[in-house]
Amino acid sequence: MTIPRRTVVLGALPFGTTVDEATSFAILDRFTELGGTVVDTANNYAYWLDGATGDESEATVGRWLAARGNRDGLVLSTKCGARPRPGTDVWEGLSEKAVKTALDDSLTRLGTDRVDLYWTHVEDRTVPLEETVGALADLVEEGKAGELGASNHAAWRVERARSLAGDRPRYTHLQNRHSYLVPRFDKALPSPAHVHVTREHLDYARSEQLPIWAYSALLSGGYTRPEVGIPEAYDHPGTPPRLAALAETARELGATVNQVVLAWLLGGETTVLPIVGASRVEQIEEVMDALTLTLDPEQRRRLDEAGA
Repeated sequence: MTIPRRTVVLGALPFGTTVDEATSFAILDRFTELGGTVVDTANNYAYWLDGATGDESEATVGRWLAARGNRDGLVLSTKCGARPRPGTDVWEGLSEKAVKTALDDSLTRLGTDRVDLYWTHVEDRTVPLEETVGALADLVEEGKAGELGASNHAAWRVERARSLAGDRPRYTHLQNRHSYLVPRFDKALPSPAHVHVTREHLDYARSEQLPIWAYSALLSGGYTRPEVGIPEAYDHPGTPPRLAALAETARELGATVNQVVLAWLLGGETTVLPIVGASRVEQIEEVMDALTLTLDPEQRRRLDEAGA
């Protein structure tokens, strides 16, 4: 599996729930027309909404794949571990049985015989790490998963898991919350399950050449939609100067603030793949245009140092 360094990932979280199937198909169609190849989903999106089960996103993507017949041209990514067990509020976790059963169920919903990347969605410290690592390696060796990723994990846990794997398949991708604005750590993030990228994650990923998949890259519209706003976790003295630097750079480039955020994420020393959701086709067109946007050294310096 090869993913170019400058890649925007389409996040499929709302498909089949807050975004209906026809619109989901239109977004997926436009994304691929514009050269997009990486789609990220999970086996629990979006179970927390009224009437939802967690099947919706994968099932919608699966029906789109069947209708378009383009499975082999895409990098397909899904996750396990954070889906509630039937009739409970307790997550399935990362036991060997849970990890393997979850992937079989995901493959059925997606209508495929393998995923290119399989993630553990959250940590599960009730299960020995060796058990989870072994189960994941089995799935790669069986051909059901191409590569493995750790989402919302502490850097030290990823390193320990990679060490335990030895010569067997191991984590080669990280996925955490990450954007241009930096949160304060005495306030909760919008979801208690979110783990934000830290300097340690960035250093570790750069050293080990692991790409970081950055979710909530655009703060769910918070940069540009007043009705959404910036989450409370980002309310500190460093935020206003960073927002001002974004606005100034966007004016210079004739770009949108969202496009500057994505260009900043894509152009750093650590490989970052922004995951961007959409509820309208125009939103995908905006974010894909960010792939052609390049920050000059002075703009990069200004953005990096703002609010420091």
